[in-house]
Amino acid sequence: MKTLDKFDVLILKELQADGRLTNAELAARVGLSAAPCWRRVRALEESGFIKGYRAEIDRHKIGLGVLAFVRLDAERNRGDVTRELEEAIKKLPQVVSCHYISGTGTFELQVVAQDLDNFSNFALKQLINLPNVKDLHTSFSLGEVKASSELPLGHLMNKAKASN
Repeated sequence: MKTLDKFDVLILKELQADGRLTNAELAARVGLSAAPCWRRVRALEESGFIKGYRAEIDRHKIGLGVLAFVRLDAERNRGDVTRELEEAIKKLPQVVSCHYISGTGTFELQVVAQDLDNFSNFALKQLINLPNVKDLHTSFSLGEVKASSELPLGHLMNKAKASN
């Protein structure tokens, strides 16, 4: 699967909004019959456009009231030591997101914790002691304005319309 047509984009849009749709419901929403819809979903999965399905859990309801943004500065930015740090970060369940960043710092982490004491303990005992860590700079979320894992798809629909 190299290019997406309008049906593929609509399938992605609908599944992003509700990954629990039955194939019949999905087919009706995108204007296809069930069998072609199912084949398209499988093709989107096999080609990597759809990476998986998961439940979105409210972190507050499960007792993770703190969301911290941690800029992590590495001591050295060499391939081997950076990979060692990456692997160590991947093993920390409190780190829910990690990105290489431009500008000051090496990584930007999103970290969840039960409370400030829990976060402080994690930062002082684990984060700062990761291999090759030079410094940490932390900001705390004071409230979420928008938190969505849905990606914008309008540019794909425009391409699909242009290719028709």
